[in-house]
Amino acid sequence: MSAIFATQLLGWKITDSGALVANSADTSSTPSKQLAAAILEDLGIPREVLATTPAGPGPALELAVRNDLAGNLIQLDSQRKWQVDHKQVVSAFGQYAHLAKLSTLLRKYPELRTELGRDYLIKPDVTVGVEDSPLQGNAQPFLHAAVSCKWTIRSDRVQNIRHEFLQMIRHRRGRLPHLVAVTAEPMPSRIAAIARGTGEVDAVYHVAFDSLSKAVYGVGSSQQKDDWQECVEQGRVLPYERLANTLAGW
Repeated sequence: MSAIFATQLLGWKITDSGALVANSADTSSTPSKQLAAAILEDLGIPREVLATTPAGPGPALELAVRNDLAGNLIQLDSQRKWQVDHKQVVSAFGQYAHLAKLSTLLRKYPELRTELGRDYLIKPDVTVGVEDSPLQGNAQPFLHAAVSCKWTIRSDRVQNIRHEFLQMIRHRRGRLPHLVAVTAEPMPSRIAAIARGTGEVDAVYHVAFDSLSKAVYGVGSSQQKDDWQECVEQGRVLPYERLANTLAGW
């Protein structure tokens, strides 16, 4: 299985040195290039640079996830009034509406910024809201899920995800949203850097789960196989195709 949009985003690119590599690969890592290439081969993507493959797959992934969830959630549960957005600030939702008031105070009293900061005004890549908030007396939509989309994973991106989700955990008033990540990263060891942890991220969804699994067991090292098996068996890494059903059933 793979996301319906996987073959539209995954493809080949030419590096500065003229080499043909998969666009999800870390060009400085041989294992990454091998796994990423094996994924493309399993998906049947021609070994050439296609004009339809986006030059910037990161932003394209965000929009693809937003559009996919917007279309699927209404079909899976038409009783709820879904609101799926791209880069919507969390203070637009019921659990975080109080942060807008705090932001107003910080503008009025700038001396407070040093003490309180501004990193609580988070704009997740994709937000899934539900109208008719269960928070009594709040007319704003309820934040049902926040999705962090990371085309690939590096150490700085892992920390960014953890920091944003930790702020959402700390500052909420009401039930916690489903906090998940979506990625096309080919290295299980790097996926594990997000999947493991103390609960900031509920799960990581991979856009080409089955193809990556085949790649890992076909060309991956023993460490990559161990990392993959650990994350999958513990339910920390899941096929992207399950995301909409998970949100609709939660």
